[in-house]
Amino acid sequence: MSANHKPLITVVGALSKQGRSVVRSLLESQRYQVRALTRRVDSPQAQELAHLGAELINVPLELGHKEELIQAFNGAHGVFMLTPGITPEAVNAQTHEAALGKEIADAAVEAGVQHLVFSSLENVGHITEGKKWVPHFTDKGQIEEYIRTLPIASSFIMMAFFYTNLLEYYQPRQADDALIFPIYLPEDFRAPFVDPLTATGPAVLEIFDNQNKYTGRTLPVIGEMLTPAEMVETFNRVTGKKAVYSSAVTREELLNHFPAFAQMGGLVEEVIGMAEYAVEYGYYQQERDLQWSRQINPNALTWEQFLHTTGWQGEGHSFGL
Repeated sequence: MSANHKPLITVVGALSKQGRSVVRSLLESQRYQVRALTRRVDSPQAQELAHLGAELINVPLELGHKEELIQAFNGAHGVFMLTPGITPEAVNAQTHEAALGKEIADAAVEAGVQHLVFSSLENVGHITEGKKWVPHFTDKGQIEEYIRTLPIASSFIMMAFFYTNLLEYYQPRQADDALIFPIYLPEDFRAPFVDPLTATGPAVLEIFDNQNKYTGRTLPVIGEMLTPAEMVETFNRVTGKKAVYSSAVTREELLNHFPAFAQMGGLVEEVIGMAEYAVEYGYYQQERDLQWSRQINPNALTWEQFLHTTGWQGEGHSFGL
């Protein structure tokens, strides 16, 4: 199949962890052309995608760029889209994430895109009847509901907690003879985790390869179900470093470990609400197929494999967006 006859997929947020994974998987399959949207087309990460064969288009992932999105979507058979989690300015404050998602989806429809894949999450506000406030979940759930009303075929993935969160945002710290792992979940709570840099792409590729099969479906993407205690024990075993779990579940515990969070609007309450929701209601709704992503991608990294692959020893690390 010549390049001109390969379906074109436009990836929104192409330099995010999920976006980079999707661009790589689509191009490596040699079945698709890829148009990658980012505001940082000159960055090393963007140039790396261009070297792989992606067409770079400068479109920021912000409100107010609908016409640019329509132009970027013109000629595309499919779109993979995500919306960035936006920290609320204050507790219970609204963000513009849902509005942004609707704008992107509307642009895809107006450009004549045939299939839209969105990285969604559960609508926590609806599920808990307003008892839990987790806007970056609820907003994505609302975007999914809106997309389902549009005249476009659509599918949805739901990523688990990221392994990378512990490397970037909840970093361990050295204390005496051990690394302290502050984790926002109870020590023995079993939760879904995943590496977004390697698991997102295979899931989205599977959907675009089998669009009729997956139209209308919401599919979890999981690397492994495990507890914080197991994560720390595995880190000990793989690295040979002594590490201990420390609870960052309550507001007091979270701020004790990460005092800078207090200056970040509603972030603390959102993290606490997210953990409480996961523990009390389950991260995923019961009808979700928790086996799907491992069945279509048996190479999805477990936590132990992630540690071996990255060589992480507990230091802080940034993966980009």
